[in-house]
Amino acid sequence: MANTHAYALLLRGINVGGHRKVPMADLRALLTELGHGGVRSYLQSGNAVFTSPEPDEDRLASAIERAVEGHFGFTVDCLVRGTPYLRAIVDDCPFPSAELEGRQLHVTYFSERVDPERLAGVDPAAHLPEEFRLGDRALYLYAPEGLGRSKLAEQLARPSLFKGITATTRNWNTVGKLADMAAEAEA
Repeated sequence: MANTHAYALLLRGINVGGHRKVPMADLRALLTELGHGGVRSYLQSGNAVFTSPEPDEDRLASAIERAVEGHFGFTVDCLVRGTPYLRAIVDDCPFPSAELEGRQLHVTYFSERVDPERLAGVDPAAHLPEEFRLGDRALYLYAPEGLGRSKLAEQLARPSLFKGITATTRNWNTVGKLADMAAEAEA
């Protein structure tokens, strides 16, 4: 369709430790009921790809948040990102992603641009060889031992750093897969 856009949907904090369960089959059905096409999910952690004639990512995210709350009975923060953005996140990676394992590189997607001042209290040298870089509504994190062992990730996860901003993190394998799935859906 000429005026259809492909998007990735990123749900924050679902299906973790048995809480806030959102079965992917139910999520796909809900997105289809909302009128979205080509709905596919990826893993169980709240990733989906769909098409829509709606050009506004924030409007889509708000509508999906309301639908999820109405269907599942709890609030879930959602981010919706279009194919060009998803591809740019992959292409603009400041780390050598082709040389790293997916568990070593992560992207935190934000609902808005993050002022670098928010991160002024994080001492990069104190966490080497771990590193982070800000991107377009995203933060790239290189954690050679993985996210679970990362002291830098622990510091970056402090609620005060990104207060008022929706943030959700995906490993590099998921980042690339969602960009590829959105590109396929748009083709």
